[in-house]
Amino acid sequence: MTTRRFLQLDVFAPRPGTGNPLAVVLDADGLDDAAMQAIARWTRLPETTFLFAPTQPGTSYGIRMFAPQKEVPFAGHPSVGSAHAALEFGLATPVDGLLVQDGIAGQLPLRVSEHDGVRSIAIRTPRASVAEVISADDPRLQPAIAGWALGSLPPALMDGGRRWWVVEVADEATLRALAPDWDAIATLAEATGAMGVFAYARAQGDGYQLVVRAFVGNGRRFEDAASGAANAVLAAWLDERGALPGNERRYTASQGREVGHDALLQLSIDAQGDVWSGGQVQTVIRGTIDW
Repeated sequence: MTTRRFLQLDVFAPRPGTGNPLAVVLDADGLDDAAMQAIARWTRLPETTFLFAPTQPGTSYGIRMFAPQKEVPFAGHPSVGSAHAALEFGLATPVDGLLVQDGIAGQLPLRVSEHDGVRSIAIRTPRASVAEVISADDPRLQPAIAGWALGSLPPALMDGGRRWWVVEVADEATLRALAPDWDAIATLAEATGAMGVFAYARAQGDGYQLVVRAFVGNGRRFEDAASGAANAVLAAWLDERGALPGNERRYTASQGREVGHDALLQLSIDAQGDVWSGGQVQTVIRGTIDW
């Protein structure tokens, strides 16, 4: 067995216990696919990432991401949390404020910034595209959103590596009170190759402009506490429709209160139209594992 540095983190979290948990194994060289999958099953967290020494010029580190069931090509909160881990242990140093992770989704930059001693990290997410725009009474979607009071934008299927149905709800109070029909959401997800329904509403909350809920029906049925990738495809959809909150092409989304969390995700769209998804990360456990 080899001793490997290990962190458990809380991602998109202004304070511990509010974001999405993540395990990170550093010094992962020598682990094969079966071992990484076994560690991911053992942590029992939504994702576990493994960091490797960089092998490509201009990259900061290599990365693999595993859910308990299978490897994941890309996800937002594991990317942001892994960058935090690399900085905490001195594995990488930003160049011009950027780190570059090298994974299945390619070489993706992460922007590291600090304000009043608080560090935020954001990743440039893979480009998302509109797969389909439909009416709310489409027979595939309607059972999953039956009884929902909807907002002004039509529902859309967005593809950002993982596909999500994005659905605007009338207001924050309505969104927070939703009780999802899990059977209908699972049927929709399986029929359309989507993760599920990502519902959102405009908000006037303290420090956030959107409130969002991610109802996952593909495989396991659960509500995601904080999803950087889902928020990124939503930001791309809002940008496509000229409907971003505010006037600066950046906003903050609140997610997770309904499942005992209180995450804040920072979204921005740059001059090239790329979406950056990020926020703060909290270290919860620091140690080693023998594997």
